[in-house]
Amino acid sequence: MYRRILLKLSGEAFRGQQPYGIDYQFLDYIANEIRTVHELGVQIAIVVGGGNLLRGSEAALKGVDRAMADYMGMLATLINALALQSVLEHHGIVTRCQSALELKEVAEPFIPRRAIRHLEKGRIVIFATGTGNPFFSTDTAAALRALEIKAEILLKATKVEGIYTEDPLRSTHAQKIEHVTYQEFLQQGLRVMDSTAVSLCMEHNLPIVVFNIWQPGNILRIVQGEHIGSTIGPRPNVTHRPPS
Repeated sequence: MYRRILLKLSGEAFRGQQPYGIDYQFLDYIANEIRTVHELGVQIAIVVGGGNLLRGSEAALKGVDRAMADYMGMLATLINALALQSVLEHHGIVTRCQSALELKEVAEPFIPRRAIRHLEKGRIVIFATGTGNPFFSTDTAAALRALEIKAEILLKATKVEGIYTEDPLRSTHAQKIEHVTYQEFLQQGLRVMDSTAVSLCMEHNLPIVVFNIWQPGNILRIVQGEHIGSTIGPRPNVTHRPPS
């Protein structure tokens, strides 16, 4: 169904069942999930968050300069990217880590054509340090990188089954939304993804799937065309009757 995808993994996912840090059991689990899809010949790029280690917005509330706090958060994403890279390579998958900040000792600089070339050669590319600019979320980085590498879909991994009217972990009245247009997502103020990221995808008609990363096989089902989770995209085609 899809030849090239971009997977967004939040820092919260890296934390797994732990209150803080990196859950290496999760990394082993996600590496197996990714390998299954990779073996089909699907080209996979990944953007990682860093909230399991540090959130720039939270550091700013504690008195750290906001721009500096965001740079600290970018470095947290690099730690996660290197951990994921190591586990993927332990599973026999060739990877490349690219960074928006210059960190040549551990990662390549982000160059779109080089990233695409890696993907075409069957390597998984992990993008670290967000966009390289403060005040932008890793969701926005995921949308930007997906467009730059010409991905066909953006997969947003979460710990719930998709998009809900309310937080399903807090409210028993939360109802799942199967599909929402870009405009509806923005108008309703749904918070599962950054509005800047959704606006960017809307401008370029890039579909988004929000799904539960903890359900084994979900990534595989999505790339094979099965409806999993919730989608954000254009309004489905509607057949209009001609005027009488």
